[in-house]
Amino acid sequence: MNINYLIYRNLKKNIKNYYLYVFALIFSVGLYFAFVTLQYDPAMDEAKGSIKGAAALGAASVLLVAIVAIFLLYANTIFIKRRSKEIGLFQLIGLTKGKIFRILSAENLILYFGSMVIGIFAGFAGSRLILMILFKITGVDTKAALTFSTEAMIQTVIVFAVIYVLIMIMNYTFIKRQSILSLFHAVSTTENRVKKMSFLEMLLGLFGIGLIVLGYYVSTKLFGGAFTSMNELFMAMILILGSVIIGTYLFYKGSVSFLFNVIRKSKGGYLSLNEVLSLSSIMFRMKSNALLLTIITTVSALAIGLLSLSYISYYSAEKSAEQSVPNHFAVADEKDLTTFIQALTDEDIEFKQINRDVIQVTADLSDVIGTSLDTSGQMGPTAIPVISDGSVKDKDVSPGEMLLTGFSDAIQEFMAIQSTGEIELISPNQSFKQKLIGLDKESYVSYYFESGGLPMAIVDQTVFDKLASDLDPKIQKKTNVYHGIDIVDPTAINQANQIFKSLGISEKIGNLSQTEMAFNQKSNMGLMMFIVGFLGLTFLITSGCILYFKQMDEGEEEKPNYTILRKLGFTQGNLLRGIQIKQLFNFGIPLVVGLSHSYFAVKSGWFFFGTELWLPMVMVMLLYTALYSIFGLLSVMFYKRVIKESL
Repeated sequence: MNINYLIYRNLKKNIKNYYLYVFALIFSVGLYFAFVTLQYDPAMDEAKGSIKGAAALGAASVLLVAIVAIFLLYANTIFIKRRSKEIGLFQLIGLTKGKIFRILSAENLILYFGSMVIGIFAGFAGSRLILMILFKITGVDTKAALTFSTEAMIQTVIVFAVIYVLIMIMNYTFIKRQSILSLFHAVSTTENRVKKMSFLEMLLGLFGIGLIVLGYYVSTKLFGGAFTSMNELFMAMILILGSVIIGTYLFYKGSVSFLFNVIRKSKGGYLSLNEVLSLSSIMFRMKSNALLLTIITTVSALAIGLLSLSYISYYSAEKSAEQSVPNHFAVADEKDLTTFIQALTDEDIEFKQINRDVIQVTADLSDVIGTSLDTSGQMGPTAIPVISDGSVKDKDVSPGEMLLTGFSDAIQEFMAIQSTGEIELISPNQSFKQKLIGLDKESYVSYYFESGGLPMAIVDQTVFDKLASDLDPKIQKKTNVYHGIDIVDPTAINQANQIFKSLGISEKIGNLSQTEMAFNQKSNMGLMMFIVGFLGLTFLITSGCILYFKQMDEGEEEKPNYTILRKLGFTQGNLLRGIQIKQLFNFGIPLVVGLSHSYFAVKSGWFFFGTELWLPMVMVMLLYTALYSIFGLLSVMFYKRVIKESL
């Protein structure tokens, strides 16, 4: 038997264990090549000027390399340990460590670079689809052509060749340091089995749950007024991050074992076969993987949270634009208004014009603003826009009363605006105390007239006239009239927007297009969603593979136990039910904890990103759960094969 034949036999023997590793490698190479191809694709030229697509994709490719490199190095560690007995046998038959290293290097070379070649072609085939997805969600109107980039191929080969060299260094170090005896015990020492829980472990388990609950509780108070200075806010964020991460580690290290131990104690030690195969196994194995599971859970929560926030912003683009510009177009300058109206008339585009007088008035809001993020915790008089009830349809307030309108969820959460109270409107020579009778989120003028995101006031016409006759010129805008244009035919809005841009009106301060604002937000957040989504998908694949590989290790190690149980008369179905429960916990616990972390993270600050929380967040979580569950099903299928072969 020559070495070449030995390499062939080893590859053939181990291919059933390597298939998911090969798939993950092909997927990683393909995705990285597709990302790099986008950087060099001529079709990206239009996107570069508007959304900085190439720079963003370049940064994403660096993160992608980091994720893939860590995954491949970790997966190689698992596989080299699994082959430790094989390496020991090679030494027993007289092969030197150097020759064994050359055999493993040749196997890895064939497997690694064969997968890389397939991955490059897969990435090339999928690059046009990825480019089409990017252009679709960012609204870039250009054709996505299929082009092969030599620069992208060279960059991909260099990156993955470096990772291959690191893998070889790791293998060489492992073989060099291990003795023949240690190689035969390498697998059996990979798991830390503990037969009895100590009181300290129980205490740490409860402490871990307490830290997580503490982090969740503080996150619900983060922007609710409990923290009134930047230093307090920063320290609260550090507390949340630290308590949740440390609590997650202690949860895996002690809480899971503690909870399952309580269940076992409640049964008086009489466990069913399913409970023995599931609960007892997880109790003693999960703590040895606490650090790995903490990393997977934390990064999963980060990926789900960022994707949820970006999708919230993308999903809320139209509503956010309507809140910033209540009409299709807002024009501040009279000359620009005349020019735009004339252009619409020439093109036979029917429109409606809305005019509202807007003045800036100093207001004392201290009685209705719950909190203010400054050093004193108090908010002094500030300028706010004021309009009359006569300029707004269906809004009628009495003299001495007022409404606050046009504020976002972020302002409401951040400042805790009360729906009742007293507000003093201050002019240079007089002041008016107004009773606040309600809040309304709907905007009636564009954000050009707003003052730092503060709400606008609607007062009685008589009060408005008195305020308008005694203005403070220092706080007034260049114009005191809001001009809104609504296009009657919805199909003509895009045509009107093109006219708006072609006249150069959109470039001037105060001239705003609702369509353009929604497009810009979708472009920017669409790119972020695209990048976070694909990075999250990469991490999902790699972390799922890592958990699957760990289950492969456990399955092979527990195979003698299944042989004994089969000889005692238990059927494959009996054993498989316990395995299914075990995989439900193995994959379900990190998933549930990650989803929980991401939920509280998103809920604490979602209002800064958009107007809708539940639908975007639930859609992201359901998609992530569905993809993650695939690896749990693959693990069950693997155990089914192990159980079948155990007898």
